[in-house]
Amino acid sequence: METLKKSIEVQRASLRNMLVDPMHRIAGEVRSVWGEKERIDQVLDSGLGTLPYVKFLYVMDPSGIQISNSATRGEGILPDDFGRDRSKRPYMHPAPSGSGMSLSESYISLRAQRPSVTAIQPVRTREDGVLGFLGADVDLRDLPLTKTLYEEPSTWQQIKGDPAIRGQLFQQKRVESLMDQHVAEILPVIEELMVESGVFHGKIHFSSSRATIWHIDDPFRYRILSYEALMDPDICLTYPHRPYPRDARVQAELIRPILETFQYLRFADETIYLRAGSVNIFNGIVGLNFSCDGSHYIPYEQFLAKDSEFWGNMI
Repeated sequence: METLKKSIEVQRASLRNMLVDPMHRIAGEVRSVWGEKERIDQVLDSGLGTLPYVKFLYVMDPSGIQISNSATRGEGILPDDFGRDRSKRPYMHPAPSGSGMSLSESYISLRAQRPSVTAIQPVRTREDGVLGFLGADVDLRDLPLTKTLYEEPSTWQQIKGDPAIRGQLFQQKRVESLMDQHVAEILPVIEELMVESGVFHGKIHFSSSRATIWHIDDPFRYRILSYEALMDPDICLTYPHRPYPRDARVQAELIRPILETFQYLRFADETIYLRAGSVNIFNGIVGLNFSCDGSHYIPYEQFLAKDSEFWGNMI
């Protein structure tokens, strides 16, 4: 979460830097025509072009009542917004600062029902009082700020599941599935698919006797392999041979130990047992879902090192 928060903070800082100077300038122009609605609308209409990615621009009095029309990108002036009470909207809580521009947390817009943020700039008197506020709404989908994809941190993450399932945990025990009965025959098939046939992400559903796989030639679609398919080694003939990717984080020879550890966790305890396990060879993350509905996402090195912290706090 700390890594994700830092990524969000960088994006917010970039947006703020784009808006702060033009918002300050437009607020000064609004101050010079304060009380003249038509002239305020003209300032907003011309000023909108200097605000990149802003969709709506408007002026409110100190209580959050809109005293202008809304200038919009692509739709011109919207007169229906005049008199709108914005005091209860997320960007007005906490109350905007009277000293400088503030940028709201993300919220869902009323019009488009999409994630948005609003910049609020005080319109100040020459004596440093507050006449009102200039508001600028930004639809997050319009922003080109994220130039690099957020990268998931390579650290063990534990996520607790449904409390109702956890509460009934010790009243249940593992019921043998078809896959349980033939796991020694099925795991080599999955290994072959991952090492020799281009499957880069595989998830084994032990309780429902199936597997879900993603193939390097068609990464946007997953395929479901039934128990019957997994029991037939000829399934490997339906997938073309592919060299094991050089940029895979998980070495090919470690796929089997990972799958065998899934098998161990499936049978280690009759109450707390593995329901599903997955591995992605590119990010090196092993995913585990247990009978208590608890989930773990753990780097493969830590997963295979059975003396690591994960093994002492498994559920």
